[in-house]
Amino acid sequence: MRKQPPDQLAEAARDWNKEPYELRLFIAGSSPRSLRAIENLRSICRQLLPHRFNLEVIDILLHPDSASRADIIGAPTLIKDQPPPRRRLVGDLSNRGRVLSALGLSGSFNIGP
Repeated sequence: MRKQPPDQLAEAARDWNKEPYELRLFIAGSSPRSLRAIENLRSICRQLLPHRFNLEVIDILLHPDSASRADIIGAPTLIKDQPPPRRRLVGDLSNRGRVLSALGLSGSFNIGP
């Protein structure tokens, strides 16, 4: 088997799953935890899922009906609707390993903070 140069391996890893990620992040206003969650998630998505994610940020203070329909009991809460399986994670998303696991990306990438 022929070895691929490191840059081709990195490119192959980035393209391993072309299905777009559909994400909803429920926040509570502009609290520090909400702002941290937005920044942490955007950073991970830009780095690992460039041009392959749709992120909807929903403020539960402005849209309580959306939070109720999604059974949100705390904020921030991330819901990954696609690709399956559907997953949910509560918190400011600062634990990179937990976020990668919720997104189904753990073990696929070894990229620092």
